[in-house]
Amino acid sequence: MYSWRKGSSALKGKVLSRLIGLACSIAFILFGYEQGVMGGVITGTAFTAQFPSIDTTTAKGNTQLQGFTLGAYNIGSWLGALLTAVIGERLGRKGSVVVGCSIIAIGTALQCSSFQLAQLIVGRLVTGLGNGLITSSIPVWHAELSKAINRGRLITVEISTNVGGVMVAYWVDYGMSHVNSGAQWRFPISLQIFFALSTIALITFLPESPRWLLYHDRQDEAAEILIRLHSDEDAGTAGREMQEIIVAIKEEKQAAHGHGGLRAMFRNGEQKFFYRTCLSVWIMIMQQLTGINLVTYYAPYIFIKSVGFSQQLSTLMSGFATTFYYFSTWVPIAIIDRVGRRPLLLGGVLSMAICMFILAGTTSVNHFATGIVSTVVLFVYLASFGIGWIPGPWLIASEYAPLATRSQTAAFATSATWIFSYLIAEITPISITNIGYKSYIIFGLLNTAFIPIIYFLYPETKGKSLEQIDLLFSGGKVLIHLTPEEAQEMEDSHIERVIGGKLGLESATLHQAENV
Repeated sequence: MYSWRKGSSALKGKVLSRLIGLACSIAFILFGYEQGVMGGVITGTAFTAQFPSIDTTTAKGNTQLQGFTLGAYNIGSWLGALLTAVIGERLGRKGSVVVGCSIIAIGTALQCSSFQLAQLIVGRLVTGLGNGLITSSIPVWHAELSKAINRGRLITVEISTNVGGVMVAYWVDYGMSHVNSGAQWRFPISLQIFFALSTIALITFLPESPRWLLYHDRQDEAAEILIRLHSDEDAGTAGREMQEIIVAIKEEKQAAHGHGGLRAMFRNGEQKFFYRTCLSVWIMIMQQLTGINLVTYYAPYIFIKSVGFSQQLSTLMSGFATTFYYFSTWVPIAIIDRVGRRPLLLGGVLSMAICMFILAGTTSVNHFATGIVSTVVLFVYLASFGIGWIPGPWLIASEYAPLATRSQTAAFATSATWIFSYLIAEITPISITNIGYKSYIIFGLLNTAFIPIIYFLYPETKGKSLEQIDLLFSGGKVLIHLTPEEAQEMEDSHIERVIGGKLGLESATLHQAENV
């Protein structure tokens, strides 16, 4: 029995939807904070005094060891995402988040109590393990509890708070940089525990995904949740959505031929499970290969090495850059459900390619004027990523996957994010040290290559329910560019699919749920 069901003032409608969004946002603030906090810490005087072997601002530090220390978090996140593919479907969406946050709290305690580098690395690995669980589960949980008309906006709000977490981390780092003791780095790292415990406290009182419940034959609970979510609409809305989900589950189970999520994920057939998995995984890989971690992990390092700022000024500029980055993520909140995913992805990657080529030119010359241009272009790059590539990949990875494999597909897509994020964390300091400005040329070429991939392979999902998205991939071809005739045909097919596929739902199920 869920705690949120107790009492006459049970959560429902917009209040319930907003609290679900708040829980997801806190979890993604935690995710962003974890990403950003080490960027300012690694150049701090107290941190480098404690761990001189990874102080790359002097000749004493080992660049590869620093990359491995930072990358341990990404390795842990990769393992955590893969773990979700194995146990996530059994734990449920909520259970996976609670377990993940608990592991993060343990890993954070190990990090902020470290006096030896080995313990710090283990702590980052454990923290990453928990993060892999929550980043694989939160977007899926939120998508499955959201309505088609505003799913993009709600999940974009969630993802934008990830950048808010990075911003908070940089400003905490900057504020603590004036403290000449171990608290300079221990306190910023320890704040992760607060966000992890806050997420657990809130999510306890919120519902499980009705789609997960229906897939596991728990109709009464799913019906109650759908009625609570649609309490501000007409009485039949919850019933129609429940019917639509059940029909989709029946079709997906038939397409999977009795195989479980992991095995079904590698099958194609009429619903193209494997093809959809590949699209979800590749969009997350592309997100990392745009070069964003060149900025978010190493912004202070870039300002020192490439632009020539002092350590204090570079940390300050990183804070301003991340604040600007955060506010840029507000733009897609307003437009993503009207403009769509594809235009934002295409515009963003084109702009980022141009920025990277400009950075290659400006950072190749050691001059203050070109350093200023580099700084401006970095800000433009961050805005381009924030508007076009913060929400799109996370949305697509959760939207394209069918319910039968959604947990596993999201886990594999997220694991791809983390392994490539690790590679970037490993390569970036070495690349900047050894080939300098040519690093930006590589990322510029990668961004350019992504334009035709997005244009020709990724269909639009705005305004469509998760079950309607199945129809984009059903049949002989994937519907990338819908003509008006194809759009109408898909809508007619969707209506016929639900009305014609009724499974004899007992009206008592919905009536009973309405009166809980």
